[in-house]
Amino acid sequence: MTKAFVLGAGLGTRLKKLTEHLPKPLIPVQQKPLLTYAFDHLLDAGFSSFVVNTHHRPEAYDAAFPDRVYRDAPLAFREETVLLETAGGIANVRDLLGEDEPFAVYNGDILTDLPLKPLLEAHAASGNLVTLVLRSEGTALQVAFDRGGGQVTDLRNYLETNSPDLFQFTGIYMVNPEFFHYLTPGEKKSVIPVFLDIIRERQGIGGVVIDEGRWWDLGTRGTYLHASATLSRQAFPAHGKQPEQVRIHPTAQIGAHAHICPQSSLSEGCVVGEGAHVDNSILWPGAVVAPHASLRNTIVRTGQRAEGILVDEDV
Repeated sequence: MTKAFVLGAGLGTRLKKLTEHLPKPLIPVQQKPLLTYAFDHLLDAGFSSFVVNTHHRPEAYDAAFPDRVYRDAPLAFREETVLLETAGGIANVRDLLGEDEPFAVYNGDILTDLPLKPLLEAHAASGNLVTLVLRSEGTALQVAFDRGGGQVTDLRNYLETNSPDLFQFTGIYMVNPEFFHYLTPGEKKSVIPVFLDIIRERQGIGGVVIDEGRWWDLGTRGTYLHASATLSRQAFPAHGKQPEQVRIHPTAQIGAHAHICPQSSLSEGCVVGEGAHVDNSILWPGAVVAPHASLRNTIVRTGQRAEGILVDEDV
């Protein structure tokens, strides 16, 4: 198990203007593109190469990874000129993933440090086509899972099982190459109906519950701000090595009498003017805060200038 498919083609519509010029998986989290946390997580689990699908602002991936390498791991990007959704996206990179061994699928808009070893062990031992990582708690408890048998029995109650044992799907799963037999190249299709077909045929959609570690879906600005604030207070594994805590980039310029609250994050080349106040806010590379401006729960994008009093704003 060496390859992973990281989903990077989503539009990020829930993040509104934050994704106008940047794909959601590249939004900065503690001064690193969100996607690199997925790469770090997978590299530490033993994966060594990555395939990423793109659609919205594909040129941004070229700028972020001009050498097509991350921590010596090769990156392969494939643009979807028409969005194919998850199942279609997997079918579209069949040649890049190969059919010799299982591979991981990892949503590009999540941030987590949950241990992956239980997933790898469960998948190898089960013989299932797919093994989903689940959590006992969450805001979308939609996966019916039989802990005793290790099988997923329904998704979103589409099979009308009315199961009382529901779990949160994390967006991470292992897949055997035989899964490709259920896919049609070029077809726009979600992975959910494919999973349901496999459940009906009893071919094996397994699961493993992993409640350890932290997990966020950064699909909304609220979770984005919350995750950033949490990481500003708590260490997160960086570059697959020792945890480190950095919230103000060394190249950021901070004017006299400016106040930066601990939950904020200032990226490379940021400028905070004299007397400004920055509270629980995120400044992307090159963002500017005017002198005496006041920001709370605000995100300032690359090259933008924030002025006046801003609360719950995206600039």
